[in-house]
Amino acid sequence: MIIHFYKYQGAGNDFVMIDNRTANFVPEKSLIEKLCDRRFGIGADGLILLESDENSDFKMIYFNSDGRPSSMCGNGGRCIVRFAAELGIIENKTNFQAVDGEHEAIIENEIIHLKMSNVSSVQKFSNHLFLNTGSPHHIEFLSDISDLDVQNRGREIRYGAPYFEEGSNVNFAEIISDNSLRIRTYERGVEAETLACGTGITAAAIAAYESEKILSNEINIEALGGKLKVRFRKNESGGYEDVWLSGPAEFVFEGRIDVE
Repeated sequence: MIIHFYKYQGAGNDFVMIDNRTANFVPEKSLIEKLCDRRFGIGADGLILLESDENSDFKMIYFNSDGRPSSMCGNGGRCIVRFAAELGIIENKTNFQAVDGEHEAIIENEIIHLKMSNVSSVQKFSNHLFLNTGSPHHIEFLSDISDLDVQNRGREIRYGAPYFEEGSNVNFAEIISDNSLRIRTYERGVEAETLACGTGITAAAIAAYESEKILSNEINIEALGGKLKVRFRKNESGGYEDVWLSGPAEFVFEGRIDVE
């Protein structure tokens, strides 16, 4: 079987993209794992299908690199918006469906502004915060994350109580100014540190504001793979809405791969 694919990346978070409006691609776990494998396949943090949708411009279906369907991916969402524009499906604005509902997005030159899901609550604990920004996120604030063993510490938290097998993404953040932070993320499904995580970046920004470590509601974030921005509004019930994730999303290459 010959698969026509495209490769995109957003702040170093990379994805195999497939135009599946004809529904010819059948997403099997072993096949997705093979395509995402960095030694024997194309290599990616995940695989995204762009499919037709009756009520919006398109539908986004996301799989982690382990081949399993996943929750929302913020960088993947920004990449599929760029992909849809380059396919001619949209121009500079769109509404599309994802696993967590409908999303809006705006293309402004090199930057994709993606509206994320509302956050109903933020759970605060003695040494971390937890919230869901379309995907679950555990956030810890540390004084210096540069030499942190994210792989082992993140994996320990991801599989430990109270998350266990279902797991959580794990983020380690460092405040670097009155409106900016640095972040490193261990992603479940990838089971490794990634260069950026859009929902994690969003979660860390909201967590910094909720814990009053940053007082601005427009926050700059430095991930290993690039710089992004998050803005939001806290509502009267204590939740967050008008949540926007902004940053670049770029085409890397296009190709065909022959798989058994």
